Amino acid sequence: MSLSPYVPIIGLFALAAGFALFSVASARLAGPRRYNKAKLDAYECGIEPSPQPVGGGRFPIKFYLTAMLFIVFDIEIIFLYPWAVSFDVLGTFAFVEMVLFIVAVFVAYAYVWRRGGLDWD
Repeated sequence: MSLSPYVPIIGLFALAAGFALFSVASARLAGPRRYNKAKLDAYECGIEPSPQPVGGGRFPIKFYLTAMLFIVFDIEIIFLYPWAVSFDVLGTFAFVEMVLFIVAVFVAYAYVWRRGGLDWD
């Protein structure tokens, strides 16, 4: 069994690892070493960090809803791309199925829009 087809892939991984190590080492050697209180503080978008409860703060549910909406519409694109690539071969049945899929996703989008899931307060 020959490993020759894998040599370019192994070489690419070795090149990527070498570049990563070189970048980290050169930044460590060439970077400034002037530390002050401002650099060591946590960055909170210019806002002074407030004390958090012991268990951490609670995130508003909007963050999770936005993430879930992104996943739903991202999966739609994942299903649309292979269908569009092989559209000529699939025929009418696949076209009807994809139209039904797009209608179902559009109904979900309209529902989320009407409920205010896309509004940023």
